[in-house]
Amino acid sequence: MDLVFATNNQHKLEEIQALLGDTIKVLSLKDINCTDDIPETGTTLEANALQKSDYIYSRYKISCFADDTGLEIEALDGEPGVYSARYAGTDKDAEANMQKVLEKLEGVKNRNARFRTVISLIMDGKEFQFEGYVDGEILKEKSGSEGFGYDPIFKPEGFDVSFAEMDLEEKNKISHRGRAVVKLIEFLR
Repeated sequence: MDLVFATNNQHKLEEIQALLGDTIKVLSLKDINCTDDIPETGTTLEANALQKSDYIYSRYKISCFADDTGLEIEALDGEPGVYSARYAGTDKDAEANMQKVLEKLEGVKNRNARFRTVISLIMDGKEFQFEGYVDGEILKEKSGSEGFGYDPIFKPEGFDVSFAEMDLEEKNKISHRGRAVVKLIEFLR
């Protein structure tokens, strides 16, 4: 089975394909010749994921899925949340985003956080959503060089290393996206 993943993020494509293995071939937006800047104007992860999958399905009539992920920090009342990618500005600068989080949490003892992913799948015109999350905490400084986004400052619960210190296989076993994709795979089977 082929499914389009409505993203231009190469890291996400690699993570998802590694999780799906050989059972499902993931096509990128490039594979279907989509160069559009897909709108992402929702105020929730659920709304953004649906907006992206619906955009592709309505234009290409191909079964597809999209995700939206947010880092939700308890001491910041759930920020950055749905605005995680653009937290420090519209240019989606991961370094600036991490720096803003670290500055806002300076001197704050409660560093509890969670990553949450919502996947919107559209098949045959019907939409289904799957959610995954992982609890953890925000480190006081960056650690590690793997992964992307906030991975260097997020340490998942029960581990002594950040996401950025884990290899892809280890991260996928416990990550928010991995957990949502497992639900997607179970549904597709």
